Amino acid sequence: QVQLVESGGGLVQAGVSLRLSCAASGRTFSSYAMGWFRQAPGKEREFVAAISWNGAYTYYADSVKGRFTISRDNAKNTAYLQMNSLKPEDTAVYYCAAGSSVTGNAPLYHYWGQGTQVTVSS
Repeated sequence: QVQLVESGGGLVQAGVSLRLSCAASGRTFSSYAMGWFRQAPGKEREFVAAISWNGAYTYYADSVKGRFTISRDNAKNTAYLQMNSLKPEDTAVYYCAAGSSVTGNAPLYHYWGQGTQVTVSS
């Protein structure tokens, strides 16, 4: 069992940076791939980024490639999402998830956090 808690969201202006954190409980964090997803009002949840258990492999949605960076610190049981050059269209609730593989397919993730709100004003 893994419990995930996101933090770091907030209200920011377009163009600035924000870093989200995902703190995991349990001693098996390092065995899971981690993903970030987001859901904007009235829209379906969409994939943002994912990282392998050891951080060697990352995968991004085209909409965030070059602006967002996913990373992890297994010693701290924490995954991160560094978001640069934020745009109003990045406004959403951001969720982290733990799963068995690096994928953008949400149903393949086993554990989910409750989300953190990111609002980007123009």
